[in-house]
Amino acid sequence: MISKINSIATNGLNSDLIEIEVDINNGLPAFSIVGLADQWIQESKERLKSALKSSRNKLPMNRITVNLAPADIRKSWPSFDLPIAIWILLNWGFINEDYIKDSIFLGELALDWRVRKVNSILPATISAKEKWFKRIFIPKENSLEASIIPWIDVVAVETLEELIDILNWEKELIPEEKLDFKKFWENLELDNKYDFKYILGQEQAKRALEIAAAWGHNIIMDGPPGSWKTMLAKSFSWILPDLTIDEAIEVSKLYSISGLLSRKNPIIRKRPFRTIHHTASSVSIVGWWRNAKPWEISLAHKWVLFLDEILEFEKSVLEVLRQPLEDWEITINRVNATYNYPAQFSLVWAMNPCPCGYFTDPDKECICSSKQVENYRSRLSGPLLDRIDIFIEVPKVKTEKLKVWEQSFSESSKEIKKRVESARKIQLERFTDFKITSNSEMSTKEINKFCVLDWETDWILKQAIRSLWLSARAYFRVLKLSRTIADLSWEKNIKKEHILEALSFRKSEE
Repeated sequence: MISKINSIATNGLNSDLIEIEVDINNGLPAFSIVGLADQWIQESKERLKSALKSSRNKLPMNRITVNLAPADIRKSWPSFDLPIAIWILLNWGFINEDYIKDSIFLGELALDWRVRKVNSILPATISAKEKWFKRIFIPKENSLEASIIPWIDVVAVETLEELIDILNWEKELIPEEKLDFKKFWENLELDNKYDFKYILGQEQAKRALEIAAAWGHNIIMDGPPGSWKTMLAKSFSWILPDLTIDEAIEVSKLYSISGLLSRKNPIIRKRPFRTIHHTASSVSIVGWWRNAKPWEISLAHKWVLFLDEILEFEKSVLEVLRQPLEDWEITINRVNATYNYPAQFSLVWAMNPCPCGYFTDPDKECICSSKQVENYRSRLSGPLLDRIDIFIEVPKVKTEKLKVWEQSFSESSKEIKKRVESARKIQLERFTDFKITSNSEMSTKEINKFCVLDWETDWILKQAIRSLWLSARAYFRVLKLSRTIADLSWEKNIKKEHILEALSFRKSEE
């Protein structure tokens, strides 16, 4: 008789093999679960009683002890209902053990024996494959999500009865068909109302966003209301290069942990565009609840985090962004665990120049005092601004420039995206032997290798750094940005025009 059932516990991006052991012996009727199980798992006993009863079985009137080993690993989510039920049924002799040893079981049981969807199936399936299990039994609603992963059989069931029949050879075990990535990608709908060709004027802002898209640079757009800052940001997401399969799986793991994947969208196919309202708290941006699921900062991984009306945010909320902007990851500390999530995103900010919004508007008078303007803009600290690559003024568009027929002459997002993808291809080839994929990720070592300047260009840059009072961090950010501008021009070396354009996007820190 097999003494254990295998399952997987997912804590953050870490997955651990869990061995479920059940002891049934004489004594007063009782049901206890041990092994650092949270409240969701403790409630399993009530679900199991009803589910087994609905499947024409009953829990024995004995003392039942369930151990989730190893005991020092925290377990959460109700995904252990299914493996516990299987162990009890196996112990009674109601099912065969042929498929048990080399299988993983995950799923929540409903009171009427249905197997409900659970979170974290994608990282759990990847872990099961890496641990060389032949198959994984999961809820039917999670089937497409798990079928992304090759070299492991995914068996999806809708009810506990169906699973019992499969284990007893009364129903054929038919693994889910593997997802055809090529076909899946071809069906991706790319038409969108947010297109640069619909934005009249703002050519400098479009150019800045093109540079930011190629690749991973942070940008602030400053301008009065109605200057299309939000429209530009939303259109920005459509000039980003397509996700690679590896990137799509990496992002989808985060969405799986957060429970945001569905049968309709089992994998994230388009780069994430996450927008945050200015009433959001720092906890909701970083990660919340006791289980610290990935939230906005990590859900924007690969690639856009958009904060509109940035100066309406609490200063403490903005300061939370400093660490992930530098390290590309977020660390969430809780009483009983520490979670690390990737957070490699391009930060796009839109802001008004003052509380009333019209400080830089030539046509409408600003009603704010100089003190109000100063206090308003002081919410962005120096260290935070130092992490921004591009500062761009987005002026109000003159009425005489609003000619709808000129849209046909405006460059579309699709055309801009081609240049962005070409620049990305250059960077991927450049960093083949490195652990990075983009210019924005370069450390000092890579900068010294790939951002070599001639004497004149180096002199121009250093003079500008002194006159603009820029920090050492800003100096290296200018070099990275210049490297990206050169890539967009298909230039092997950084020239002075690339440095000058990068400097035009900087703001004096005096």
